[in-house]
Amino acid sequence: MRDGTELFYRIDGTGPGRVALVHSLAADHAFWEPVVARLGDAATLLTFDCRGHGASGKPAGPYTVEQFGDDLADLMDRAGWPSAVVAGASMGGCVALAFAARHPQRTKGLGLIDTTAWYGAEAPQQWAERAGKAKSDGLAALVGFQTTRWFGDAFRAGHPDVVQHTVDTFLKNDIAAYAETCRMLGAADLRAALPGIAVPTRIVVGEEDYATPPAMAEALHAGIAGSTLTVIAGGRHLTPLDNPDRIAAELRMLIEAAR
Repeated sequence: MRDGTELFYRIDGTGPGRVALVHSLAADHAFWEPVVARLGDAATLLTFDCRGHGASGKPAGPYTVEQFGDDLADLMDRAGWPSAVVAGASMGGCVALAFAARHPQRTKGLGLIDTTAWYGAEAPQQWAERAGKAKSDGLAALVGFQTTRWFGDAFRAGHPDVVQHTVDTFLKNDIAAYAETCRMLGAADLRAALPGIAVPTRIVVGEEDYATPPAMAEALHAGIAGSTLTVIAGGRHLTPLDNPDRIAAELRMLIEAAR
């Protein structure tokens, strides 16, 4: 990347569209595997490990969502992609929005999933507290809190393998990089970018999402002219994992609209 940080990425699918997908906090590119498996005929898909995550470099902070967005622009250069539909979940949605604001000519469509433009006035303190808990008590101390936010009760009971894989990925995170990314999200405020978004935009949120509730998705929808809003009944915060069919269908419609 432009600052020398190395990022892991992969490209899957053979379809005519181009879609870049940005994962959630403390996840990695594999977060998108269930969705990628359902979209390979519609698009070529770029997934990657954001800086501080997975197999990518973990430089010292501070991090910003704009920096993460520029990382994606650099990866698209590497892949030879002048433009793409860009979608992200949770943290990835903030990054996708930052990318669209900084690189509008490279954004063919925008997918904002389980995310927000701003976590609120208390966010810097709340995210700093989470970072501090990770540093003082370890990531394992956050697992109980996280799993109930990520997945609904019925999904956790019916899909223990998905839950365990998500937890295992979470626990592999570098604590210093995780803390920096938490502080990044606390500081993120992309509200000013919303009126300037002029590409097809689909917004999706789980009905039971406590991390970025439907009200945050409604604010995105109100701020981006012509956007669509889908609320997934029973979904919680990681709908690409608990509702991959629905998310793939939303992205398929976005690919069509961006043509």
